[in-house]
Amino acid sequence: MVRIIGKRIGELLIESKAVTREQLLEAMEEQKVSTRPTGQILISKGFITEETFARILSKRLGIPRVNLYSYEIDPEVATAIPVLMARRHQVLPLRRQGEKIVLAMADPMNIIALDDVAMYTGSGVEPVIALPSAVEHAIDRYFGLKESMEQAVEVNESRDKEEELSRLRTLVEDAPIVKVVNSLIQQAVIEKASDIHIEPSGKGVRIRMRVDGILHDLMSPPKGTQPVIVSRIKIMSGLDIAERRLPQDGRILLQSNLKDVNLRVSTLPTIHGEKVVIRLLERERVVLPLEKLGFSEQNYRLFKQSLLNRSGMILVTGPTGCGKTTTLYSVLNYLNSPKDNIITVEDPVEYRLEGVNQVQVNPKINLTFASTLRAILRQDPNIIMVGEIRDLETAEIATRAALTGHRVLSTLHTNDAPRAITRLLDMGVENYLITSSLLAVVAQRLIRLICPECRQKYRLTLDQRLLFSKVFGREAPLELYRGNGCKKCNRTGYRGRVAIHELLRVDRKIRRLILDGAGPEKIVAAAREQGMIPMLRDGLRRVEKGDTTPEEVMRVAFDSTTVESEPGNLRGAPPPALPALPR
Repeated sequence: MVRIIGKRIGELLIESKAVTREQLLEAMEEQKVSTRPTGQILISKGFITEETFARILSKRLGIPRVNLYSYEIDPEVATAIPVLMARRHQVLPLRRQGEKIVLAMADPMNIIALDDVAMYTGSGVEPVIALPSAVEHAIDRYFGLKESMEQAVEVNESRDKEEELSRLRTLVEDAPIVKVVNSLIQQAVIEKASDIHIEPSGKGVRIRMRVDGILHDLMSPPKGTQPVIVSRIKIMSGLDIAERRLPQDGRILLQSNLKDVNLRVSTLPTIHGEKVVIRLLERERVVLPLEKLGFSEQNYRLFKQSLLNRSGMILVTGPTGCGKTTTLYSVLNYLNSPKDNIITVEDPVEYRLEGVNQVQVNPKINLTFASTLRAILRQDPNIIMVGEIRDLETAEIATRAALTGHRVLSTLHTNDAPRAITRLLDMGVENYLITSSLLAVVAQRLIRLICPECRQKYRLTLDQRLLFSKVFGREAPLELYRGNGCKKCNRTGYRGRVAIHELLRVDRKIRRLILDGAGPEKIVAAAREQGMIPMLRDGLRRVEKGDTTPEEVMRVAFDSTTVESEPGNLRGAPPPALPALPR
């Protein structure tokens, strides 16, 4: 049966010009002495990719494909068959659909597999096609969790704490749980997620990953697996598995697909158990060339001019997760030169930069931003990066350092660029220190980009055009772009992110306003007069280029004080919802 099917699929592959006849014959010769299907042999020899093979097979048989890396799998249904059956046939039950089980298969023409699953479960089977590697990963994940759960229950029932910890240490080194955790991390790397969240609840465990700033459900393993998963992650990150009452922070260094990935681990005790967040940091995504940071031509030119100053302070502002660290690291990478002594103080050190002296604060031993900054000034630095200005002491030392011939880079949490000045004044920094040291402030947000695979034009309705004009202060175009949703973007219509900015240069007029004690509204007005592009307008530039949607810009940037039309009515209000887009 396999040989005949192999020939049929093989001929289709040749007709599609996916493989040559010589490659097919070589695979079929090996198949005579192998239990593997011809298609799998072609893949293992590198004659065809899994993706191409699955696409052609789906077209040939009329069977839908699924992406197991984003598919919501029912863990109870997934483990409804024995693990040996799942591995032997490379299949995995996904969910129930009426009286049938939806079954992911690497080879949907494997009649024996269909019969075995139907007989074992007593249900009809609806096959779907999945990549063989994805099926193997899913089997490792779900069956590994089941085995770990059974052992975890035994551990939880142990009354002796030392015995419990000893058995837990042994358990988390076993292959099943190792594969499960590695699979979670690998999937997050593949999906280009920024974070993995492992959240215990009263009924189970919720595992989610943040992709392009939005959290997506990944899986919901049984409650009993939570201590095993958390303990495995703790051991990988060098944390104390016996300490469950206090928050802990750790780090994991690994290599995935020949890329270095830093994982920052944070645990937090909750009423249902420890919550874990793993932040993924890849060098390619943390350290970018300046021209890749998303600046408009005007902002890029002004930002580089500010960096050319041999002294003074430049601030990057915005909420948590808006890419401030990426901007600072990219600037350090740009300024990094053997002629300069660069020192940073961070909490924590996100990524190690060659040629840069990086210090991580440790409040437990009084190694704070302020105390470290004082020590740095005795180290003859040229460029200083302060991870965040959090208090008056740090702010004063940083501004005085900028006055004494140092270039200082740092971050603040403010909604827009002009309010960074107000924030420093509120901290208690003298206005003359700000005017003498501050060169520029960059505020930024991250917006999602339209998925290039499903990007399409659409015509705006009258209501959408009116709202567009009201929010952005200009006439709406007749047509814009949006993502229709596809498997590449997990049906979201968005894939990837880019920053939008507003850049305030502190010139003579703004210095005079600061010394006169002017409020933020006057500083905003003066900044616009000098040519500052408000963040909402910078987002509009991306909309008009077809990079993103009005809804995305409004979601991210509408809370800024730089709304351009009807500011009295719109400032501080929640973003209005655009009418539903026609599909």
